[in-house]
Amino acid sequence: MLPILEIAERLGVPARYLHSYGPSMAKVHLDLLGELPPQRGKLVLVTAITPTIHGEGKTVTTIGLAQALTKIGQRAVATVRQPSLGPVFGQKGGATGGGLSQVLPHDRINVHFTGDFHAVAAAQNTLAALIDASIYHGNPLDLDPQSIDWPRALDVNDRSLREVITGLGGRINGAPRESGFVITAASEIMAILGLASSLDDLRRRLGNIVFGATRQGRFVRADELGITGSLLMLMADAIHPNLAQTTEGTPALVHSGPFANIAHGTASVASLRMAMGLADYVVNETGFAADLGAEKFFDIVMPASGIRPHVAVVVASVRAVAAQSGSPDVTLENLQTGIANLTRHVENTRKFGVPVIVAINRFPKDDPAHLAWLADYCRNTLGAPCAISDVYGQGGEGGRELAELVVASGGGDAQPLYEPTLPLADKIRRVATTIYRAGEVNISASAARKLRKIEGDGFGHLPVCIAKTQYSFSDNAKLINAPSGFEFTVSDAYLRAGAGFVTAVAGSMSLMPGLGKTPAALHLDVAPNGAMIGLDG
Repeated sequence: MLPILEIAERLGVPARYLHSYGPSMAKVHLDLLGELPPQRGKLVLVTAITPTIHGEGKTVTTIGLAQALTKIGQRAVATVRQPSLGPVFGQKGGATGGGLSQVLPHDRINVHFTGDFHAVAAAQNTLAALIDASIYHGNPLDLDPQSIDWPRALDVNDRSLREVITGLGGRINGAPRESGFVITAASEIMAILGLASSLDDLRRRLGNIVFGATRQGRFVRADELGITGSLLMLMADAIHPNLAQTTEGTPALVHSGPFANIAHGTASVASLRMAMGLADYVVNETGFAADLGAEKFFDIVMPASGIRPHVAVVVASVRAVAAQSGSPDVTLENLQTGIANLTRHVENTRKFGVPVIVAINRFPKDDPAHLAWLADYCRNTLGAPCAISDVYGQGGEGGRELAELVVASGGGDAQPLYEPTLPLADKIRRVATTIYRAGEVNISASAARKLRKIEGDGFGHLPVCIAKTQYSFSDNAKLINAPSGFEFTVSDAYLRAGAGFVTAVAGSMSLMPGLGKTPAALHLDVAPNGAMIGLDG
């Protein structure tokens, strides 16, 4: 790794804006934005086909493409999310890329990093504690305890905390009520961190949090508790983006960590603004497949920030396409069946008005004939520029063809899927029928009541953030490939006024994951010299 001061110099960041966390990573103060031209660079949105256990290589492609753009003479920066400890110790493991296309120092980034996740959890839990304290001390806001919608947060997969009862043990411990925990990445404070563009904007969003209602039904905001300043104090350092580097010394901004299946799923607006003022090309990863991370970027992040993607890259692999057939075997027949999934994602992404490039992430054991068939299908049947990418094995050099396609792209006119004036239920239906290809959209009676209440209180203009399984276009994880005409059920809805969206929960989606039988935590350790073992990409 190079000294972080050298990485900052490459990116054009003066040292006075850096707050170092050791020799290899630093925070970059948001005051730098005052010196930068607005949106100088072009944003490359990296998304993917529906994920499988085989992995598609979206993060490694994001990092490798930034390195490849640097190799062909462009000033590039990668913008990626901070890993959550939930997946790191759960099923997926670390999330900093792999091989010769990683963000470094990968061990620090995967575990604790600069403390942003701890700040988010502290702010989320502080508000929860102050709500309960206000009720205990006479309830001056006349809060209805049954209306309180503010879970606590923990950055650990723990299914036992999804639904809990707080305040047990007598009056001295408060009033018993039902509550629960969400994983930190799914908290509203994390979404606020990801969408805030300045310290003042962060203050506004924190104060606008709606956590419950009075007994008369009026929504109550965090500002009314008088604690916005305290929440801002906890988040004041976390708002500044984190600067790191790739394996080839390309700058990377690693900031905020919302999941894409239950939040908006991309790097922070602050880091994107900073990167676009510093670089020619900003390569930005969005979570999970194009029906989640990409859709939410176009419909939530873009309207809130004004940041418009120039081009989208849809990542696929031979193994992942074949797996959409329902069989683990990589055969030409299974590729021909599973290709419907890639086709759907390419078609959907084009609906937002941007050109689409397909990146085929190459694995060492891929059959050249299968790679050739997939590339030919993309170019000649889908009409999409396509490059076979081997950034894992070759670093930036393995993404040179992909980088050249990105530079050659003429860009487009990115547009969201719906207008703000559309009713919330219709926004949900628009996404479900247009992107997921659902037939009937069933909104439960309780969810419909909540949506009407949210609209009646002046929040109907907000976009919708649909929380659903990442493993299917539908709300059923087992319905793979490219289903259509299915029934899509919205079981619940939540106002996230601070973040600036309304969450619609599809099916039995949970905001707190659980650990599997053999989680990644069983294979992690620390060597005698202090090096972390098991986090290598």
